[in-house]
Amino acid sequence: MNLEGFTPYKKEDAEKYNRLRWWAGLTFGDILDKAAAVYPDKEALVDDRHRLTYAQVRDKTDRLALSLMDLGIQPLDSVLLQLANWHEFIVAYFALQKIGAIPVILIARYRQYEINHLAQLSGAIGWIVAEKFHKTNFLPVIEDVLKENPQIKHTVLGRGGSHEQYLNLDAMIAGVDLNEKTCLRLAQRRPDPMRVAHMGPTGGTTGLPKIAPRTHNDFLCKVEYSARASELSHETTCLIAAPAAHDLPFANGICATIFAFGKLVMMNRTDPQSLCKIIQEEQVNTVVWVPTLTSRLINDKCLDDYDLGCLKKIHTGGGVSTPDLIHATVNKLGCTYMSGYGGTEGMQTLTRTECDLDSVCRTVGKPTCPYDTYKVIDALGNDLPPNTQGELVVKGPSVFTGYYNMPEENAKVFTADGFFRTGDLAMIDASGYIALTGRMKDIIKRGGESINAPEIEKLINSHPDVDMAAVIGMPDPDMGEKVCAYIQPKPGAKLTFDLIIAHLKDLKASVLQYPERIEFVDQMPLTHTGKLNKQALREEIVMKLEK
Repeated sequence: MNLEGFTPYKKEDAEKYNRLRWWAGLTFGDILDKAAAVYPDKEALVDDRHRLTYAQVRDKTDRLALSLMDLGIQPLDSVLLQLANWHEFIVAYFALQKIGAIPVILIARYRQYEINHLAQLSGAIGWIVAEKFHKTNFLPVIEDVLKENPQIKHTVLGRGGSHEQYLNLDAMIAGVDLNEKTCLRLAQRRPDPMRVAHMGPTGGTTGLPKIAPRTHNDFLCKVEYSARASELSHETTCLIAAPAAHDLPFANGICATIFAFGKLVMMNRTDPQSLCKIIQEEQVNTVVWVPTLTSRLINDKCLDDYDLGCLKKIHTGGGVSTPDLIHATVNKLGCTYMSGYGGTEGMQTLTRTECDLDSVCRTVGKPTCPYDTYKVIDALGNDLPPNTQGELVVKGPSVFTGYYNMPEENAKVFTADGFFRTGDLAMIDASGYIALTGRMKDIIKRGGESINAPEIEKLINSHPDVDMAAVIGMPDPDMGEKVCAYIQPKPGAKLTFDLIIAHLKDLKASVLQYPERIEFVDQMPLTHTGKLNKQALREEIVMKLEK
């Protein structure tokens, strides 16, 4: 039995991946249990409140898993997971995995607009969410979402107080007795590795986030080879400062470090002084994050106040690492810079420690999983020779099989021979190194966030005084790109930046949907075919920024 709405692997592919052991037959629960068995007393996890060994992480996880079972959560039930970079995120994720439920991981910045969509699309029956995070009180958000989603029967508050209508995560963990009988109950819920284990929201060209379902086998295939390519081990101390729910820090940081029996350091601040302080104090030797955070770290004057000699590897993705940034990082920190590319759908490439700086600057490395196939194709689907630009497509044991409950979309994003169309333009050289050359998708990459431009346009266009809106990415030295909206008001209408932001707030959109700059124009530029000319807008905003 598998999840309705999930596209299973073709029989011949699944048989091949299993027969050749490209799939290891492990579950997420297995990798945590294995780490706790091999290194029970090793420090596994540090956050702002706790220091936990692997045995302690497993203990908390098992207790929460049994509590979730007692609530009546069944195998293949979907549960929204929206916590910050706390140890509770990891405990909740692996507890759901141990009972065969499916975490739908949401970033902490999502609000009613995105959460309602994902709750309805996934059919979630539960929600594990922070009561407060930074300055945000989530209780009003929770109340709004539950009104729209009566199928959510169980709401669990992380780091929450006492509320009659909601469950408390700490109390659920503390209220369970671990003994031979309860451990047997839990062991009997171990899921089949072929089942859907995980759902990750992902951006795209069709509006609100889609969901990429992943099985234990295919996701852990990605995790295993990411850990091997980045040379993680039991001596690794990995810092997770980017949001844990993002695919890069989650798969290549959290899961890969646990797979390798390493130590995780979780933090929710990204100012340079806090980063330097935690790296020095915890003797962090590996970070997994976006180029924006690398730039923020090395360009701050506080860098000279700390000894960061412990830092050996910086693993980046989710944005462009410029040659200047790479050279400056290596010169200032003396560490290895690993430039990568990947996605929630499973693709993953990375430069290696032995790569020369020229390869790191020019490319995003080679596939981490040697059994995945990457190629570039032309507009007709024909394979292209080395060093020729085309659309990057990928297939293999670590790549997903389709978006959840979206057969029409899946018909568009897979080739006739089953390769996933990434929507990215690339060239592959004769040695297998991949260089990204552009994007086919209308996506803005802001500090590692993939922001859907058409979705923001839809929201802005719903304002009664807007005639037309166009959203583009504008270059930014810190974030890579920021969101810029061009707006053509209706005749006679008077619009301002504040009025547009207030409209987006009224729609309960998250701050990810807010443009950081708005240009009001009398007439949008059009192509010769009458279509909106976004390229002209991109060129114009670059000129304005330069002035």
